[in-house]
Formats: sequence, C-alpha cells, structure tokens
Amino acid sequence: MHALPELGNLFSREGAISDAQKQAAELFGASETWFLVGGTTCGIQASIMATCSPGDTLILPRNAHKSTFSSMVEKAIKDLDSEGRKASAVLITSPTYHGICSNLEKISFLCHSHNIPLIVDEAHGAHLGFHENLPRSALSQGVDISIQSTHKVLCSFTQSSMLHMSGNIVDSERISQCLQSLQTTSPNHMLLASLDATRAQISENPKTIFNKPFELAMDAKALIEKIPGITVLNSCTFSDVVGLDSLRITVGVWKLGISGFEADRILYKNGVISELQGARSLMFAINLGTSRDDVVKLVSGLKYLSQKHASIQVHDIKPFIGTVSNMILSPREAFFASKTKVGLKESIGKVCGELVCPFPPGIPLLIPGEVITKEALSYLVEVKRNGGFVTGIADSSLRSIVVCG
Repeated sequence: MHALPELGNLFSREGAISDAQKQAAELFGASETWFLVGGTTCGIQASIMATCSPGDTLILPRNAHKSTFSSMVEKAIKDLDSEGRKASAVLITSPTYHGICSNLEKISFLCHSHNIPLIVDEAHGAHLGFHENLPRSALSQGVDISIQSTHKVLCSFTQSSMLHMSGNIVDSERISQCLQSLQTTSPNHMLLASLDATRAQISENPKTIFNKPFELAMDAKALIEKIPGITVLNSCTFSDVVGLDSLRITVGVWKLGISGFEADRILYKNGVISELQGARSLMFAINLGTSRDDVVKLVSGLKYLSQKHASIQVHDIKPFIGTVSNMILSPREAFFASKTKVGLKESIGKVCGELVCPFPPGIPLLIPGEVITKEALSYLVEVKRNGGFVTGIADSSLRSIVVCG
C-alpha cells in the first residue's frame, strides 16, 4: 500500500495516523501513544534512548523472581545513592511470557520518590485491564512508559506494537525523536491499520470482550488439573505474586518423566501447538481467536500424554544459580572489541563477546563483557542436551564461543 496524502505521516502530529494514536491512548489510559512497526523491541530501544544518555545508569533486573523486583530496585537505587550516583531509568518486564506479573504500583512509587522513570516491557500484556479477573495494566499502576506487543494477544499484524506514555517525567518529544531515528520512513500501512482496527475492536466492548477467552481458560485449567501426572501453574504456586494472567496455561509434565520439548513434539503430531516449551513444562495461550474445539483438542492431547508416555525418562535440568556478574568490559566496549572463537573449555575465565541466552528460561546467561564461568557453560550444555536451544551464540552446536581479545 502506497503512502497516500489522506493517510498522513507516521511521524506527523496531525492526520489519520495521529488521530488513530490519540484514540488508542484514550482506550489504553495513556497520555500519548505511538504506533510501532518495528515491534516492541523498537519501542524499548526508543524508551531507553529517551531516558538515558551515554554513561548514564539503567537499572535492569536480570534474573530473579518477579516478587523480588521491588526489593532489587530499591537496593540498586540505595547503592547508587551511596556512591553519589542516580539511575536515569528502571526497566522491567511484566508480565512474563508465563503471565507472572510484578507489583508495578509499588515499584512505580519507589521510582517516582526518587524522580526516576519506570519503563515496562509489557509485550505479553496488551490485554491486561480489559477483564475484571485479569491483572491490572502497567499504566493503571503508575508506570511512565509501557511497550506492548499488540499482535501477541490482541489482533494486530505481527511486527506491530504500541508505546504508551503517562505522566510528565519523560519528555514525549524526545520519545518521538528517538522513534524517528529507529523506525522506517516508509511504514507498511497495513500494519498501522491493523493497530487501529484492534483498537476499534476492543473499544466496542472493552469490559466484556475477553469474557469468552477467560471462560475457556478456566474450563481448560479445571479439566487439565484432573489429568494424572499433569500440573497447572496458578496464583497459589507463588505466594508473593501479585498477579497471574489467567489466559496463560502453563502445564508441568515432569511427573510423567518427559521433558516439555518431547511433550511438544508428541502434541504437535496430534494437532496441538504450544506457545512455549521448557525443560519441565509447556505453556499454552488462550486469546480472542480460541474456540471451544481448541480447548477440547488441548485437553485430549494432554490426556494422551498422561496415558501413553508416562514411562519416558528425561534428565532434569537443575536451575542455574548465578553469582554476581564480573564485568570486565561494558557491553558497548565488548561490542567494538576484537574477537575470536575458542573452544568451550578454553573460554573459561575469558571475556564473553556475544549475548548467550538459553531457552529455557529465556534470560541472558552470558553478556558481552562478562567473564565466562564453568558453571554457566555447564548449564548451557545441560539445556542443549535436554532439547532446549540457545540464541545469540554464533556456534549453535556449542563447540565454541566468541570471546573478546
């Protein structure tokens, strides 16, 4: 679709696109909303650029349970204060892929008491706040910037997202300038139209549109909980979790003696597709397009697993308990440093030159500029051996790793 005068410009303060963004801001409770055609990643990059200058400090919890985030952020702020420094922003992810939500209201209050903006990667939470039994949205809890992957749970096209801003701590004009430097000047108008169409769809019945998906999710969980050897993640699993997205169904299969990866392969052959696979579990997402037949097929597939595959044995992966990061170079310095590939054993004690992220759990294990440890490498090998995969590493076979120097 060519850019026509009637459609306006993505970066203009007037015209059809601007009007659509204003309507989206009203629906989602933002003071201003920007449409993104580069995904949530683009929005996160713009948010960091708009709040942090070169040399500034960004507080970013790396690997912790959501219930500990507020105490982690508080400690980080106090540590910086004792050094005579101040964080320029705090960035956290909520909800997680599994739907676990942080106490954003508490974290927002803490950040704002120090005049620090709070940025939330809400990629998996564009639907939050549109049903009384779903967790509250990030904006409703006082965050300054929320970036949502509208295409993940709502109905816009893949690659389309929204960036929402609230309050006046962050300069909205700076966000606009950063987005202009990151987004294409020739956006696909079908992506933009799909964002506006999604806004219109939700606006028709904002409080009831998720009634059916919620009912299907509750019915599915009730049936799955009765299947021998299958467990279901719920809010009681973690005593300190403030919210759990009911539309995410995480099922544990370790009691069957089978990994989540193997379970996924079996279910796929039976027409059941999971959203996320782990060493011990699978996650399924219920959304506006889910039907009763889909739920029946899911339950039937899990019953098949329980009845036919309980004898399969799998070596369990122990959680990686990391130590305090030993950063020799900043990620920027590591990016521009000379690099070479070395064998895994040879890399121990050297400075990592690439971002290594195992799935599960989807959290960076090694960051450029960080010292490589024997424990981290052992965990990578375990993940790979049990059917997981590792992103960011040049050698997917894990025979070698890129180091600096």
